[in-house]
Parts: sequence; structure tokens; C-alpha cells
Amino acid sequence: MSVDRTKHAADFRELHGPGRLLVLPNAWDAASARVVEECGAQAIATSSAAVAWAHGWADGNQLPPRAMLAAVAEMARVVRVPLTSDIEGGYSDDPARVADLVAAVAGEGAVGVNIEDGAGSIDLLCAKIEAAKAGAARARVDVFVNARTDVYLRALVAPERALAETLERVARLRAAGCDGVFVPFLALDGVAAVVEACGPVPLNLLAAPGLPPAAHLRELGVRRLSAGSALASMALATVRRLASGFLGDGRSEPLAEGGVAYGEMNGLLASR
Repeated sequence: MSVDRTKHAADFRELHGPGRLLVLPNAWDAASARVVEECGAQAIATSSAAVAWAHGWADGNQLPPRAMLAAVAEMARVVRVPLTSDIEGGYSDDPARVADLVAAVAGEGAVGVNIEDGAGSIDLLCAKIEAAKAGAARARVDVFVNARTDVYLRALVAPERALAETLERVARLRAAGCDGVFVPFLALDGVAAVVEACGPVPLNLLAAPGLPPAAHLRELGVRRLSAGSALASMALATVRRLASGFLGDGRSEPLAEGGVAYGEMNGLLASR
């Protein structure tokens, strides 16, 4: 399938526009991406954890980049909406290698990337953002660079310092040229301050228990909401439950309840 990446890149940016909230149920392979698209998703995002698990690796920059690129290519082949890829920390601390990776991701059909600081320094993430932009320019794709900071996710500072630290990092990320800011597990009482600090740059939150529904988040100024690895986790829990039951009693009926029918799944992929 031929993909107009220029149009996809422009469409993806528009989905983050003021007053909008882009909801992303993250996928991990071509089949899950196609199902998510069929559900009405306006764009497809990968989950780094889910992609890593699907390829037999632990999350946390362990996945070989070639496997991540193959997954992006497989998803891009079957979906007709914009695709953005989680590249973790860029799988390198060398900004030049991150630039090469972003160019390769764009070459496989993605028009966005997520890149994170993790336990690394904000200086390094800023350098990677600048490199990502250079790699995107080389690929001639207007890649949307969503910068994730893990102040809350990894408890990088004491709780009473978390918001102030996040605001400082947001300022640095914006100065480095990011297109979006992702703050997983940001405390709800800090959202307004982070939205203000982001200015025109969209704020992305991660779905979590206790988080208000999309309509409320939109009113607060949030412009992107990601499921992260949650869908993959739930799918694996279903596999474990059904496999345990089947191993226990060999009953066939539970295996036929509520699944996507063989013919339906084949039909979703056959025309792609």
C-alpha cells in the first residue's frame, strides 16, 4: 500500500491541535494495529513495552532496533492512518545514532516518534531531540517528536519536588524543539501548571486508574492520551486465563467466546 507520508505527517499534527484530544490505544503488531484502526482510531501509536514483549525482549531499551523497525514497517503496511513509534531512549546515547534511527523509522512509514529521558539526563534527551529533528529532515518527513520525561514515572526526585522538576524539564524540552511533551503519571493537580508551561506544545498523558475521562482531560488542556502497554497487558492476561483453563480441563467452549472471528481478522488484513 502506498502511503502519502507528507499528508500523514500533516494530519497527525492537526490531530494535536488546540481544543482537541487525540486518544491512542497503543498497538504492538500489524494485527493489533489493524484492529485498533477498525475501532475508529485516528492514528496508531506503538507501545515500546508491548513491541518488545511480542519480539521476546524485556522493555527498557533491550529490543534490537531492527526488530522495532520491522514492526513499524509491518504496521505501516496495513493501516491507512498516521503511525507514530515509541523508540524508547533511541536505543543509544549517541545523538548521531538516534538521528539515523529516526530517519530509518520515517523511512518505514512512521510520522511520529516518542523519545524519553528515562533515568538519563535532561541534557542528553535534549541532544537526542535535536538529533531526531535532523534525522527527520534527512528523511524529508515532518516527524512529530513527542518527548517523554519520567520524573513521575520513575520518581526521579522527591514527591514535593516532582512538579517543579517537571516544569524545568518541559522548558528545556521545548527549547530543544520537541513537538509534544509526555509526562506519564503526572499528578492531576499538576496538569494545569504543566499545560501552561507547555504553551502551544501538546501535553500527552498516560491512561491510569483514577485519571478522568477524555472529555474532562480535554477541558484541562490535555491534547493526547495514550494507553501505553495496557492493551497488550490485558491481551496477555486473556491468553493466560484461557490457556490455563484449556490446560486444566481441555474444554473447547471458552476458546470460542468473544474472540475475533477467523474470517473477520483475515478480512481486515486481506485487502491491505
